[in-house]
Amino acid sequence: MRFLCLHGKGTSAAIFKSQTTSFRAKLDPSFTFDFVDGFLDSPPAAGIDLFYPPPYYSFWNNFVVPDVRRALAWLRDLLARDGPYDGVMCFSQGCSLIASFCLYHQAETSDEPLPFKTAVFICGGAPMQVLEDLGIEVSPEARDLDRKSSKALAEQASTDAILKSGLDRWKNAHGGLPDSGVPLDHSNVFGLDFTKMPPHLRIKIPTVHIYGIKDPRCPASLQLSHFSDPRLTKAYDHGGGHEVPRTSDVSENIAQLVEWSAVAARVA
Repeated sequence: MRFLCLHGKGTSAAIFKSQTTSFRAKLDPSFTFDFVDGFLDSPPAAGIDLFYPPPYYSFWNNFVVPDVRRALAWLRDLLARDGPYDGVMCFSQGCSLIASFCLYHQAETSDEPLPFKTAVFICGGAPMQVLEDLGIEVSPEARDLDRKSSKALAEQASTDAILKSGLDRWKNAHGGLPDSGVPLDHSNVFGLDFTKMPPHLRIKIPTVHIYGIKDPRCPASLQLSHFSDPRLTKAYDHGGGHEVPRTSDVSENIAQLVEWSAVAARVA
């Protein structure tokens, strides 16, 4: 099972490889992972330079639809040149890229299969600008939460927050989550009404959505999970913030989800 792996903004392929070492070590050798750098130089993500040296990359530096489209063209070329891939695994901005790829694919070429069979999203989200470009209604509530949670992430992931509070820096800044971490009202998933979502925009491959309940961007992860076919998706709260925890239990659970994605891809 061959996975294309796309990192978060202001990090790199080498950093994402390091961040995922613990759970990948629990998978058998039939799973292989191709970690690829973004095509743009980038400043480091908040706090990342405390732990990892440069270089740092991104897929876009300005979150506007033309720049996302440019990244999608780069991704199509990569898939055509280096594929085929059985699946994709991504973190943060890498998730936004893959989510955008899937949604535009469903909107524009839904009669063709996606060029991968499964996706593992870690601390991901569906970009509000892309949703609006696709004609999906984004409420003022959703737009406001997107802005506030992005600001909270930058603050909680910062060097100052790390040095002052360590792991305690992660705070549930959004509230409104039931104990399960999954909103039950599909008409209002943090401001998005999925009862009005066009069926053809559903992501029709098996997906895994890994998020942290303490991540300020947790609502974005849960919104993204609602774009997936509920019969072909699993969600998992790793209990932390905007990160990939490396504890034994969490690593074992994530490895099992990656294994599930491979089995589901073969039978879907």
